[in-house]
Amino acid sequence: MVHSLRKHPSIMASCRGAFLGVAILSGLINILYLSGSIFMMEVYDRVLPSRSIPTLVGLSIIIIGLYIFQGLFETIRGRILARIGAALDEDLSQQVFRSQINAPLRGKIDGDGQQPMRDLDQLRAFLAGGGPSALFDLPWMPLYLFICFGFHPWLGMVALAGAALLVMITLLTELLTREASKAAVSAALVRNGISEGAHRNAEVVHAMGMAGWIGGRWSDANEQYLAHQQRASDAAGGLGALSKVIRMMLQSAVLALGAYLVIDGQATGGIMIASSILTSRAMAPVELAIGNWKGFVSARQGWRRLKAALEADAQDAAPIKLPAPRLVLSIENAGTGAPGSQRFAIQDMSFDLKAGSGLGIIGPSASGKSSLARMLVGVWPTWRGKVRFDGAAIEQWLPEDLGRHIGYLPQDVELFAGTVAQNISRFEPQPKSEAIIAAAKAANVHEMILQLPNGYETQVGESGTALSGGQRQRIALARAIYGDPFLVVLDEPNSNLDNEGEQALTAAIMNIRARGGIVIIIAHRPSALAGVDQVLVMAEGRMQSFGPKDEVLNRVLRSVPSPQPAEPRTPATPPLKVV
Repeated sequence: MVHSLRKHPSIMASCRGAFLGVAILSGLINILYLSGSIFMMEVYDRVLPSRSIPTLVGLSIIIIGLYIFQGLFETIRGRILARIGAALDEDLSQQVFRSQINAPLRGKIDGDGQQPMRDLDQLRAFLAGGGPSALFDLPWMPLYLFICFGFHPWLGMVALAGAALLVMITLLTELLTREASKAAVSAALVRNGISEGAHRNAEVVHAMGMAGWIGGRWSDANEQYLAHQQRASDAAGGLGALSKVIRMMLQSAVLALGAYLVIDGQATGGIMIASSILTSRAMAPVELAIGNWKGFVSARQGWRRLKAALEADAQDAAPIKLPAPRLVLSIENAGTGAPGSQRFAIQDMSFDLKAGSGLGIIGPSASGKSSLARMLVGVWPTWRGKVRFDGAAIEQWLPEDLGRHIGYLPQDVELFAGTVAQNISRFEPQPKSEAIIAAAKAANVHEMILQLPNGYETQVGESGTALSGGQRQRIALARAIYGDPFLVVLDEPNSNLDNEGEQALTAAIMNIRARGGIVIIIAHRPSALAGVDQVLVMAEGRMQSFGPKDEVLNRVLRSVPSPQPAEPRTPATPPLKVV
């Protein structure tokens, strides 16, 4: 079964019927555009010489009906294009959102990471605008030129020369706006990244007086963005104005040439007026396309970026749904590193943990403890070796399926905008109240939640800003153990906890082990290891020691040299007094 993320190459293909309908409507609209020219020619060449009022009334009724149909077709065409944009958004929005979430796991992201969603918005807005209509009208330009040639070869030659000139301007617009638009997007990513970082670290920026310096960096990035944006706008706007002037001059030239042909007896007055109108109509799609070319270039580049992002996030097939793991977690000579990096953060890691085990991971800073945690929960892929749950490699699971059996508390605790209950239940659509309360009680946070203004329905605010650090950590702990996951990985879980919180943490660890789960704790403070039975010591990304807690800790303590007592300082001899 092809995974849903592989749908995007066929999305445009699925809209072929709609685009075909737009093309047919565009043909009818452009044929109906001939109505005005024919009506004008008939009035000049038939009605005025005959002075026939009935003929004028009949022609007027016919032209009004044709104009009504033309307006109806244009309305339908615009609505079809708007619905194509909406359908594209509906099909891609969930995939784009997932791609944005997964992008940090694949490597470095540019800016604030929101560019794929902006690209989708821009593509939808372009499809709903006037740009596609102009592109669908362009192929009908030869029809108008052919009719001009039918009126008189000279009229056709002048119209053809004007059309060639406008096509050259269109190509020049493409050349001048393509690189500028691309550079503007890159500059916008830098600017938005600085703004997002300042917003996320507002307290640090304010407390340390960094607002002016950060603001200076943002201003520099903004100036770069505006410069590239101005370049693209100047090119598109200037060439658009030039095309408008050329079209008006061309229309006047055709009118003047038609007048000469009338004087010379080679054309009628109706042909003179009709050829002027037809020439103007033939050039209108080119002028409109040039005016919308900047949007067209941006939409085309955005579509390419979207396809690249979705292809990077695609999976070939959905694996078979595996039973819930219950027996053992195995790490087989595994190694990994930061996405986008070429350097191993951990390597040659091998150990097994059976159901009911508790493992404490200790080691100096930058020894790879958090990197190991990310590999165990599937955040970082294994570059070498395997991580297995009951014999099944982690790659054989869909993240949504495996995630139900994993609890993870990272160092940097983040809650999402929503209620306390929603955060504990991981925003499950229809969670059971009993499971939420059970997780809260297991984390010893139930009583604290009841003291909040609205209890479990209290809004935590963006990133949990309405709560203290300790409250966020304990709620995040409840989220990690919600649903009785098989593996619970806690990275520095007691960094913001008081004595009561640490006791609750130890009790939660013992409960997880008692029900047959596996707990892995990364800690610097020994108090966090009270509930584990095994310890792993790491240094420089490698395992240094692994085994029963007491045995490993005793070995580690013996390897630390005892501090030598300081030699007693001899008091200084007081200076002799000379009598």
